[in-house]
Amino acid sequence: MCTVFWDRQGVLLVEFLPQGRKINSTVYCEMLKKLRHAIQNKRRGMLSATILSLHDNARLHSAAQTQDLITSFRWEQMDHSLYSPDLAPSDFHLFLHLKKFLGSKRFDGDDDLKGAVQKRLTLQVAAFYEEGKQKLVPYYNKCLNNGGEYV
Repeated sequence: MCTVFWDRQGVLLVEFLPQGRKINSTVYCEMLKKLRHAIQNKRRGMLSATILSLHDNARLHSAAQTQDLITSFRWEQMDHSLYSPDLAPSDFHLFLHLKKFLGSKRFDGDDDLKGAVQKRLTLQVAAFYEEGKQKLVPYYNKCLNNGGEYV
């Protein structure tokens, strides 16, 4: 499993979960700690501003341990409507393009695949990530105008 944290400027952190290992709130909190460190290194001064994160309502995102950590970081969260994949920029933008890129390729093993994913994500220009965040606005408005229902 590949988890990607990104903002309008590009990728902040890519994490690959070892095959067979399940993600839970403890694993996710470790990723969030790595993300915080990546923000410190890649986006100097950003941690002194408000960090707004978009999480879906998966159990590991809403778990008390996760919420406590996010609160301790003083990050804000943007609400995500139930069962609305339209509001997940990684699904409708990032992974859509990544899937197209990987679809015609063959890899000798997991490490080759991971390397190709990492390289592709880091070589995308900032405008690609900005476009993904901008696409969220009309999707989110559509959902809000529909009473929070699936769009």
